[in-house]
Amino acid sequence: MDRKLKLFLIKSFAVLAVIHLAYFIYGYVKFEGLKGIYIYTEFYRFKFYDDVSISHVFISGLFLFFFVIFLLRNHSQKKYDLSKKLGIGIVLLLISFLSLTFFISYSFGLNAKLRTELPEKDLNKDKTLLNVLQPFLYNYTSYSSEKLFNAENILYPKPYPVIEQRDTLYYYPDNKDYYSIESTYYSIDTLTVLSTDHKKISDKARSVLDILGLDTSEMEKRIISKKNIGDSTQIIFKGTVVHPDYDDKMCIFLKNNILFSPLHNIPEQKQKYQNATKRYNLLYKYSQDSLLASFQKLDVLLKKYNIETKIVPKDLTKDVFYYRDHQQEPLNAIRNTYERGQLKEKFAILDRLFYKPNYLHPSIVGFFISAVFGVWFILFLLYLIWNFRNRKLSSDSVKEDEQM
Repeated sequence: MDRKLKLFLIKSFAVLAVIHLAYFIYGYVKFEGLKGIYIYTEFYRFKFYDDVSISHVFISGLFLFFFVIFLLRNHSQKKYDLSKKLGIGIVLLLISFLSLTFFISYSFGLNAKLRTELPEKDLNKDKTLLNVLQPFLYNYTSYSSEKLFNAENILYPKPYPVIEQRDTLYYYPDNKDYYSIESTYYSIDTLTVLSTDHKKISDKARSVLDILGLDTSEMEKRIISKKNIGDSTQIIFKGTVVHPDYDDKMCIFLKNNILFSPLHNIPEQKQKYQNATKRYNLLYKYSQDSLLASFQKLDVLLKKYNIETKIVPKDLTKDVFYYRDHQQEPLNAIRNTYERGQLKEKFAILDRLFYKPNYLHPSIVGFFISAVFGVWFILFLLYLIWNFRNRKLSSDSVKEDEQM
């Protein structure tokens, strides 16, 4: 490429950069705040009736129109070899892409403003609050769900967590129709010993149990897993028997370990344990004012994200402590009404905006790629035609001059 063509292309890229910056600033300014986040916030796609789409089509068309005129009029006379023509073709492809992606810069602007209004640290604080309070916020019909609430979900205090062992008890050995299922819960304990010591201890323990007439196979059944770590052996086994159903400090609000929205890059099991610890302290160690303060923070959070709510922190605090102490009563009057689906959807969108931003919706990917290559094909074809035509006219004029 000659110097004039290079300078022209550099100026064209500079103009495109200015336009992209303008759309970025427009997206930044136009962001409506956390209350305005909904399912289409995570990407911008053409609506063909709003200001972004209309201006995008107009500005893209205007830029390409003048770009083609100046390119063909002033920079299509030189003769280039095949490799340089291919280089020009690649540059024109980049020009085509940049001239059709102003809406992506607009989306970048929206996302940048989001991160100034809601830093990741604040998002994680909001998630943590919801993760801790989640068992207080279910619809009352969910409190009877064994999937959500069972003894194996308890993570704190010790000796929890526990593991369930179900045994079938037959009343009549000859009749299998009469039986019952008994559940026994064991604490999950961990023992780490040197592998050499573990073998010696196992052999001695087996000998002692045989002398005492105890079944060594029953002891082996208690082992959940064995794992070699370097020169040590880690044994996870069923420890002491636990009775969570008769534990006075094991209300239904603690029989849950599901996260509302996991924090990014932190092990979920660690989050679950920390949340269970905080929840237990709010219920059994701290004064009622601590739980009330948490519900007041929740009320502020719901308003911050524009979630419809009828929660009154004082009333909900009273309900929680009432049902903590009356475990046998159905939770059909707990006053925790709010738009659960709306809140869940909003945090799912925020997760995608922060960690998996999608600036090009799948529904327009095919159209977008076709448009980029279509514009590029037209630009490159016109350049080749004009280049061939101008060189031919130039050679004809030279021949005429020679004949004269």
